[in-house]
Amino acid sequence: MKSKIKKIVLGVVVSFSASPLIALAQWNAGLANAQQSGLPWDNIASIIGNIMFWILSLVGVVAIIGFAISGLMYLTSAGDDDQIKKAKNAMKNSIIGVIVALVGLVVIYAVNNMLGGMSDF
Repeated sequence: MKSKIKKIVLGVVVSFSASPLIALAQWNAGLANAQQSGLPWDNIASIIGNIMFWILSLVGVVAIIGFAISGLMYLTSAGDDDQIKKAKNAMKNSIIGVIVALVGLVVIYAVNNMLGGMSDF
């Protein structure tokens, strides 16, 4: 008798645990539903490209802010050689940062177009 009750309890537990899968199988995963959910619905290459574009935009903005700060450091150095050297070093690093951000952006566009099957970029 106990084994029969265990089988019934096990059957009830299994059926309740499988019910979310049955309900999920009935969901229509159309494009409209994916867009309404707020989740990204594009392919993975496009999502990674958008994330990289966003990160490179931040790097570019930080490099341009560093460029402005180094310019202010140079203007306010008042002939102090150490301050001028720091400002020139900061300016050089900011220019390198802008160049790296632009090269990274070109590389991302090129790779994205190559993966997308486009011949030109």
